[in-house]
Amino acid sequence: MDELIAKLAEVGRRAVELGLVVASGGNLSARLPGAREFVVTAAGTWLDRLRPEDFVRMTLDGETVSGAARPSSEWKLHQRTYRVREDVNAIVHVHPQHAVLVDALGHPIRLFTLDHATYVRSVGRTAFHPNGSDELADAAAEQAREHNCVLLAHHGCSTLGADVDMAFRRALNLEEAAVATYRALTLGDTTTAFPAEAWGSVHEVG
Repeated sequence: MDELIAKLAEVGRRAVELGLVVASGGNLSARLPGAREFVVTAAGTWLDRLRPEDFVRMTLDGETVSGAARPSSEWKLHQRTYRVREDVNAIVHVHPQHAVLVDALGHPIRLFTLDHATYVRSVGRTAFHPNGSDELADAAAEQAREHNCVLLAHHGCSTLGADVDMAFRRALNLEEAAVATYRALTLGDTTTAFPAEAWGSVHEVG
């Protein structure tokens, strides 16, 4: 668990550095494969300043086991996704500007490159729900049944993985795809995307 916390702290630092989240926005979590407990960032933490004491250990039933006094207000977003996806061991929730903007403008995020197709593969979406609400957590978990990248309207995204590195890789590729989509839209292009005939050669990853 200490190793997972160290990995999450590094992801938090990189996420802020790359502009995927600002100030005390976003939250991160991870669990050991098959575990009934997970660690999640605490309330009010800045992702580029995470220390071991900035995490809360929780059960999949929502009970606090140890760590900081209060978990992130979005702890349910993580808990309920873990409950429907036994293969997921890390969740990155950030607020990528282009992904949120393209979605808010009513356009789907298009996948253009082999990396987009491999790591993002498909994008789920929820309507807007208040931060930390049961409605948001349940809607995101429902989308997570079929997608490893879930857009939360006017809010951010959650990206999932079998480990911390994969969850973060998906966040990076989702935002890169959103930037490419935005640029295509500014050029008046609304159709270009990864070729349909090439999907058969794309291998799904964890």
